[in-house]
Amino acid sequence: MGSSHVVALVGNPRSGSRTARAAEHLARLLSAAIRSDAPVTTVDLSAYGPAVLDPRAADVDSAVDTVRSADLLVVASPVYKGTFTGLLKSFLDRMPPEALRGTVCVPLMVGASDAHSSAPEASLRPVLVELSAICPTPALYLKEAVLGELGSDTDPALRWYDRHARTLSSVIDALPVRT
Repeated sequence: MGSSHVVALVGNPRSGSRTARAAEHLARLLSAAIRSDAPVTTVDLSAYGPAVLDPRAADVDSAVDTVRSADLLVVASPVYKGTFTGLLKSFLDRMPPEALRGTVCVPLMVGASDAHSSAPEASLRPVLVELSAICPTPALYLKEAVLGELGSDTDPALRWYDRHARTLSSVIDALPVRT
């Protein structure tokens, strides 16, 4: 595949969050895996806040369009009460059925303890699949304590990437070119 559109969707209600940094980091790693020369686009829902609930908010509709245009989408959220944020859920609820058909997605969640490590698989992946996203790899869960290691030799996102880049690249290469 030539140039692919890679998007990091961040569902943390706080701007400048560690979740956003982790999502952008993973999206850049994955962009390299698919040999994309396009920069990563970030849709940070903290910029929209309550407007996500307003069906007339044109800027949120534009953000939905950006997410839907992605070939590869990292969907990230902190763990909130054992699942992803209501802000992210409200944003995803704006999408029509099958909105992510043909989009390869990687669910990513950040949490404080291993007790929530199943949250991305148990809560976020099913919503993405319901929207017809292709989720060919396990989700990534990052403990807050390791976020300082992103970009280092002990980077947990890089270890995940090393295990799954070939699968993601193969799946993306097999997709028909979008028109």
